[in-house]
Amino acid sequence: MQVVKKRGGSKSVKDSPLNWRKLTTLAIDIGGSGLKMMALDSRGNAVSERLRTPTPQPASPDKMLNILDEMKQHMPVFHRVSVGFPGVIKQGETLTAANLDKKWVGFPLEQTLEQKWGRPVRVCNDAAVQGYGAISGRGVELVLTLGTGVGSALYIDGRLCPGLELAHHPWRKGKTYEECIGRAALDKIGQKKWNRLVERAIAQTEALFNWDRLYIGGGNSRKLEIEARPEVTLIENEQGLTGGIALWQVAN
Repeated sequence: MQVVKKRGGSKSVKDSPLNWRKLTTLAIDIGGSGLKMMALDSRGNAVSERLRTPTPQPASPDKMLNILDEMKQHMPVFHRVSVGFPGVIKQGETLTAANLDKKWVGFPLEQTLEQKWGRPVRVCNDAAVQGYGAISGRGVELVLTLGTGVGSALYIDGRLCPGLELAHHPWRKGKTYEECIGRAALDKIGQKKWNRLVERAIAQTEALFNWDRLYIGGGNSRKLEIEARPEVTLIENEQGLTGGIALWQVAN
């Protein structure tokens, strides 16, 4: 397993009596091209390096969970786990996984990790987790992530509207948003035409949701060459990890 480390803080956490101010969260971001992991303090600040390793092929649950086990060995002591997953999540199960192995459909990820690691776990859509790390919590805010696929999350005054899968909604000429502006489309049509389609997609989402702010993330967001607007913000991929702290804050 190839693990790439990125500086994010100290490697250890001092032991202390457990309370909400001292809890360390292990944040995991599962993606179609990479698996990322980082430990966070109770405020969502990094207390470990960020680890990244390529997503295995085929991206089956067994293979990916084995890699997460290995990555976990490089982390400090943690007390709970937050996971961002590229698909629809209900009651801790991964109901869809368009860019991973089909064995993920209906997989009890939350329960499986709790049994393996002996820690409480919360799982949420990966775009929603990244959004939690970026949004202001005021008005209508939309997150789009441009990576292997297209992720989306919608918030109203900081509250997530769960289950939004804009990527698979029909958009142009019988094709979905993901088929038009996902990574496969970028590779096929080239960056210039892809940018034009992303601009049209932004305009379409604005007409559909009347959002006050739009946040764009994902690995391919670095290839955007669109007109700057004050209400449109590019966000960092690392927020897909730091946003994991919100999975515990919003439920308490």
